[in-house]
Amino acid sequence: MSGEHEHILPDGTIIKHRHTHTKAVLNRMARLIGHLESTKRMIEDGRDCSEVLTQLSAVDAAIKAVSRIILKDHMEHCIIDAVKNGDEKAVEQFNKAVEQFLK
Repeated sequence: MSGEHEHILPDGTIIKHRHTHTKAVLNRMARLIGHLESTKRMIEDGRDCSEVLTQLSAVDAAIKAVSRIILKDHMEHCIIDAVKNGDEKAVEQFNKAVEQFLK
């Protein structure tokens, strides 16, 4: 689990970097999955809809928090590197991802 990946520029140059968020995101995702499983059990057990909605709201907030961590790290590392190196493809991919994220 190195968190390292690479981008290949149009001229063939390979840029490698490491994300700092990997362990924190994976820990948050593990808790999030546990929380979601717990919410599923609430539904299976016939718990009150208001309680289930409250739990789903907490799951939604946790997903948004993880997304913000990844977005911030991506901008601070990948996109800054992409702009410095003229990697228009990475910037285009980022723009598409942000558009999808904001839907």
